[in-house]
Amino acid sequence: MAVPLLDLTRQYEPIREAILREIDEVVTSQQFILGRKVEAFEAALTEHIGCGYSVGMSSGTDAQLAILMAMDLGPGDAVVTTPYTFFATAGCVHRVGAETAFVDIDPVTLNINPMKLAEYLREQCRPDGDGILRTPKGNRVRAIIPVHLFGLCCDMDAILALACEFGLTVIEDAAQAIGAEYPSEAGTIQAGALGDFAYFSFFPAKNLGAFGDAGLATCCTSEQADALRLMRNHGMEQRYYHHRVGGNFRIDALQAAILSAKLPHVGEWNAGRRANAAKYADAFEAAGLLEFLTLPATPFADRVTEHHIFHQYVLRAQRRDDLLAHLAKHGIGHGVYYPVPLHRQECFAYLGYQEGDLPEAERAAAETVALPIFPELRDSEIAEVVEVISAFYR
Repeated sequence: MAVPLLDLTRQYEPIREAILREIDEVVTSQQFILGRKVEAFEAALTEHIGCGYSVGMSSGTDAQLAILMAMDLGPGDAVVTTPYTFFATAGCVHRVGAETAFVDIDPVTLNINPMKLAEYLREQCRPDGDGILRTPKGNRVRAIIPVHLFGLCCDMDAILALACEFGLTVIEDAAQAIGAEYPSEAGTIQAGALGDFAYFSFFPAKNLGAFGDAGLATCCTSEQADALRLMRNHGMEQRYYHHRVGGNFRIDALQAAILSAKLPHVGEWNAGRRANAAKYADAFEAAGLLEFLTLPATPFADRVTEHHIFHQYVLRAQRRDDLLAHLAKHGIGHGVYYPVPLHRQECFAYLGYQEGDLPEAERAAAETVALPIFPELRDSEIAEVVEVISAFYR
């Protein structure tokens, strides 16, 4: 039997009436740009995440871009991040004219490796005569972007300590991590409330997905929130008076209304994904497949409830490419996130990275595969996935 990588129709049916009511309210009001629905959604997200302020944006990419623009980050600056992530993480840094400095990932969590980050900042970068930390290319290091990949928070205590040591801004890429928790030294804190800024994506396939593109930025202070609101609306506060050059990054009222209707369910959906991940783990072990597969890490499972939200269920597989062909032949939905690490992308060749410079990211790109994990996945479908994989290795 065929098993889809994702089937959003199963999620939609139980909440259809609530969604349609929200849509009808917006259509009846004919207020489509910002307004009450957007403000209500922003307030709900602020409470849900536990952050200072939330500013709705047209996409996760635009939310990141607005943050970088609000920081006046540009030529002569540098941002340190991971090469094993969605393109926008580095693409937005390039768009504002700053240098992207890549640091390798932890082979277990697949997130940015704090030890490699410390090594880069302490050994490869150097302070200039004014004490400003500069990359080997001479650009000023301004920020770190840790990516909470696939819904697992990075080792944020270690990253925040390094940011404090070097006076850097921390911008969380929480695009895949809505609701994920981190057991910090200060207590349990959600993704999006750990750094100075954060951004979320509500692309339809995300755990909390819109009916199109949508995103959100979070921040700590009212001044930061004001700057983000300016950035999303062409730098304009009073109509036609532009304080800064921004962009059109506004979230649609329709998307905000739809997301407001879905938000109360996201905890239940995340729990469903975790339950499915546990079923996979038990089934793979029972089938004797752990000598061929390395399952996703869950380092915080004994400390917080929402320790992983499994936006994707990504494991390492021996003979990965042959397995992909086998899965496709048997109708098993799958994906590769991500087949080419960013430092090896053609558009970033100018940065000067060579094959082998970031070996763990390169190895992950060659070995990982994502399997179906959406909360409505049926037990029979999980069994089918495991049976097909078992047949491949046996």
